[in-house]
Amino acid sequence: MPHTRTAPILGIDSHAHVFSRDLQLTSARRYTPDYDATLALYLANLARHGLSHGVLVQPSFLGTDNSYLLAALAQAPEQLRGVVVVARDISRAELQAMATQGVTGIRLNLMGKPLPDFTEPEWQVLFGHIAELDWHIELHRQVEDLPQLVRALLPFGCKIVVDHFGRPDARLGVNQPGFIELLDLGTTGQLWMKVSAIYRLAGDARQNLEFACSVLPLLEQSLGPQRLVWGSDWPHTQHEQDVGYGAVMEQLRALGCSESLRQAMLVDSPAQLFRFVLPENT
Repeated sequence: MPHTRTAPILGIDSHAHVFSRDLQLTSARRYTPDYDATLALYLANLARHGLSHGVLVQPSFLGTDNSYLLAALAQAPEQLRGVVVVARDISRAELQAMATQGVTGIRLNLMGKPLPDFTEPEWQVLFGHIAELDWHIELHRQVEDLPQLVRALLPFGCKIVVDHFGRPDARLGVNQPGFIELLDLGTTGQLWMKVSAIYRLAGDARQNLEFACSVLPLLEQSLGPQRLVWGSDWPHTQHEQDVGYGAVMEQLRALGCSESLRQAMLVDSPAQLFRFVLPENT
């Protein structure tokens, strides 16, 4: 069993994946891994870079079989939380069982998929369960579609977490379709943003980092630091040859965050969102 720790919380990585190439992959996948991203490797990265806790997110190529993620949570229950991918007709009892295992949200990875109609009865029942559990709904979709998706989810009263800056195109600047509209929705109090995966912002390395640096103050102003969380996106699927854990930590430093914002993004905000217990509250 990997070495685990509980307190103090030195830093929470709010977005990472674990998997094995030997697992059964969903047929509707966009990516097939040819390596293993094990929990032991992940925990070693956390320790090496001065972090202590993490959030494991179900990768899209594993579909709704969350068994590998749940097994990982069981090995370090105080140190890890989970975000799962589920079928719309999953029962309340199944979700409750996952909650006892450290799951705090579901992910809707809508990249490359038709936009869902959240007025359909199955979605409404599912989101009702999510609201009752006080979980969050994590959205992964290009920024131009996010405002309409967020507005459709707001009436359910759930916390909404947007992946990877909302997947904007760094080459288009802040005035691209959807981005300012998404920022405006930060005033609802239900929206959170993952400051993660700068390398997925469609430009070259310089453009991506410059965009991230320029929009972080806007995110801090619109959502507030209490709703920003940082994630490594380890093991950086589809970018493994160019990106490593050290590189994303360097990007975090390059953002030039104030100490208070860094504390918020790496400790206070994710501790609240993912239900980690801060030492002073134990």
